[in-house]
Amino acid sequence: MSDRTDSPFDMPIAVTPEFRVLYEDATVLAVEKAAPLLTHPTGAKNEPTLWHGVRELLAYELATGGQVSFINRLDRETSGIALVAKTAEAAAELGKAMMARKLHKEYLAVVQGAPAWERACCAEPILRMEDVAPTRIHVRQCCHPNGKPCRTEFEVLRRTATRALVRCIPHTGRMHQIRVHLAHLGHPIVGDKIYGGDESCYLEFMESGWTPQLAARLQIPRHALHACKLAFPHNGATLEVESPLPADLAALLDGSPLP
Repeated sequence: MSDRTDSPFDMPIAVTPEFRVLYEDATVLAVEKAAPLLTHPTGAKNEPTLWHGVRELLAYELATGGQVSFINRLDRETSGIALVAKTAEAAAELGKAMMARKLHKEYLAVVQGAPAWERACCAEPILRMEDVAPTRIHVRQCCHPNGKPCRTEFEVLRRTATRALVRCIPHTGRMHQIRVHLAHLGHPIVGDKIYGGDESCYLEFMESGWTPQLAARLQIPRHALHACKLAFPHNGATLEVESPLPADLAALLDGSPLP
């Protein structure tokens, strides 16, 4: 990110405004976004986002009647695959496919501890924590019987002495679903400032940014979650896009070979 004073953006606490194209045709675009990076602008922040970068990439298409419609949105600190519809027709078709749960999504997470299971399924409902318990973080979610139904499947792929690489397959799309379910199972994602066991990490980060003190507690500046696979109906077939585990997350596995 440029540090020029004439930048059109405010200087956020942390941002990596980088992405690369994984697949593109006349109607859809799949990109791999870095982290931390917002997918879409928010009303309160003026900072670089994936949306800004994709609009710049698709400037010609936008000038000739196209559009930029994100079909899936990743958390700021989650890296990996984002799918974009370039036309209104593609946006409508993919939106219907998502509502019908015909988009298959997989993630890789580096988690704390050694799960006792090889495979697990968490179907705990999720709702906003402040609706049922005190929290200083407005966006924090929790498992609760009154929450919305959701389900996530997990599979351990690699183990080290203190961590594990887990494949995560969400069957619903609740806010922070994978992070909440892994924390509920007792294995929060490495680097998770909200669900890692001490929510003060998030508050400190928002106030002071990344500090040596936070580095000692979290090990990595963003949570270790990566959207690695996305399959979706396209032109009468199923199109599958993949993205390997990024280097910063691989380094957490102490040299363990990757899938």
